[in-house]
Amino acid sequence: MSLLYWQYNALWAGGIWIPLTAYMLDRIIGDPRWLPHPVIGMGMAIQRVERMIRSWSLPEHRLRAAGIVLPLLIVGGVWLITWTLLLVANRIHPYIGAGLEILLIATTLASKGLKQAGMAVYQDLIRQDWPAARRSLGMIVGRDTDQLDEPEIIRGTVETIAENIVDAVISPLIYALIGGAPLAMAYRAVNTLDSMVGYKNDKYLYLGWASARLDDIANYIPARLTAVVLIGLSGCLRLNAPGAWQAVKRDASGHPSPNSGYPEAAVAGALNIRLGGENRYHGVVSHRAYMGIARRCMIPDDIVRTAQLMYWTGSVIIVCATLLAIWIMTGGIGQT
Repeated sequence: MSLLYWQYNALWAGGIWIPLTAYMLDRIIGDPRWLPHPVIGMGMAIQRVERMIRSWSLPEHRLRAAGIVLPLLIVGGVWLITWTLLLVANRIHPYIGAGLEILLIATTLASKGLKQAGMAVYQDLIRQDWPAARRSLGMIVGRDTDQLDEPEIIRGTVETIAENIVDAVISPLIYALIGGAPLAMAYRAVNTLDSMVGYKNDKYLYLGWASARLDDIANYIPARLTAVVLIGLSGCLRLNAPGAWQAVKRDASGHPSPNSGYPEAAVAGALNIRLGGENRYHGVVSHRAYMGIARRCMIPDDIVRTAQLMYWTGSVIIVCATLLAIWIMTGGIGQT
């Protein structure tokens, strides 16, 4: 079994069923709480390497150089460990290797978990239990939620789901299609690094800069591809496709992240709502650029629509990859 899918031959096409099965497994089962998640191990490794680097008491210019070492060690280590595990598993039996690879890829995806988190907020809103809705939202966002009213709770939930269409679904799926579980797990390591050390504050300005930039690079193409798919889906689902296109073109670049604005703007335009605005983080006000135009007030059903768009976007990517694999297998490439 090849561990590198995207090849100019039928080996990749023959292996498409592995990421396809992993995607379906995540859609159906998600991440069971009883199953140890690889991200926990990645987080522990990041903390240990960070402690080791900080124990050296480096000056700022050397700490910045060490910021390059951190992702090299973590991302490279995760790729190597995953590749080695699959090599051993495949030598025991190809079915064991395939099963392990499916399981590993599934852990890099979070479509069901993301939908469940959004629907928890939605159910609280339907019951008009505002304190519970604020707590549910607080589980998935970093902003302060204790004073938010209903429109702001909806906005926070929609923004989180929209942004994570890339991080939790499309990017890991694309990297799984390109390089199997090793590359998908490496991407998850990049994403975990960014969430832990990729902050522009006094603590991580120098140590975390390379991790943040690597995450930006890793999500650059997937974010824009996601926006294109969302715009197309908006037309198919009778949402506002022209509005989605205009929002992406006009607003996406205004987001603090070079990538997050693309899915957020596309969703905002498709739903005829406006995202962005004032957020509070530990009491400090932060204003985010507006995404989309408020043609109507936000309602709880916008959370459901955003989750549906997330599911549809992942499905479009995997279906297109499957059709391409079939085309390759039937002689679409390399025939004279």
